[in-house]
Amino acid sequence: MIGYVTVGTADLARAAEFYDAIAAELGTGRMMEFPTGIAWGTPGGGTGIAAMTPFDGNAATVGNGVMIAFDANDAAQVGRLHAIALANGGTCEGPPGLRGGGFYAAYFRDPDGNKLNAFVMGEPDTVAS
Repeated sequence: MIGYVTVGTADLARAAEFYDAIAAELGTGRMMEFPTGIAWGTPGGGTGIAAMTPFDGNAATVGNGVMIAFDANDAAQVGRLHAIALANGGTCEGPPGLRGGGFYAAYFRDPDGNKLNAFVMGEPDTVAS
């Protein structure tokens, strides 16, 4: 249902480094580039993400209560995505771990403060930590 999501950035080069690394781990790359933004994903594939400088010229701000979740292949990839995020200027909002009901996730923010998550769903005994 959702084609893509956009996060605001104050520094497109910094956002590009962060999301290039996340996208590479997820097996995709850039699909569109403009002077004011970059979009990552696979044309005709699942939901993409874009980092853009705000169209209205005002400062990029973080949406309170907004979070974007990346669908990982397994718990190991959740851990890798969390580590990649932190290695590329992100901050930890919750380390990888089982959250209950077979939901294994890690929470982090990009360098602009946008909240992100990597997760995998499964039965509690099939999701390794």
